[in-house]
Amino acid sequence: MAETVYILCALTSVACAVLLLRAWRRTRMKLLLYSGLCFAIFAVNNVLLFVDLVLIPAGDLSLARTVTSLLGSGVLLYGLIWDVS
Repeated sequence: MAETVYILCALTSVACAVLLLRAWRRTRMKLLLYSGLCFAIFAVNNVLLFVDLVLIPAGDLSLARTVTSLLGSGVLLYGLIWDVS
């Protein structure tokens, strides 16, 4: 059951990223770009979670998962705070 939830979370993140990036392509609003990139990175994070906990349970990808979460949050934070235009 947990595997299904991990996959659904990854697919939801991909869907959000695609929709946000499509909207950015139409409107060119920078916040949509940063939000779309954030969700794309979160999708990578969800795939890493699936690989870490399901495919390679003996391995430890917690550092890679933490780095991708920090990177995704950092992209969105940059877009919210420093890129005001």
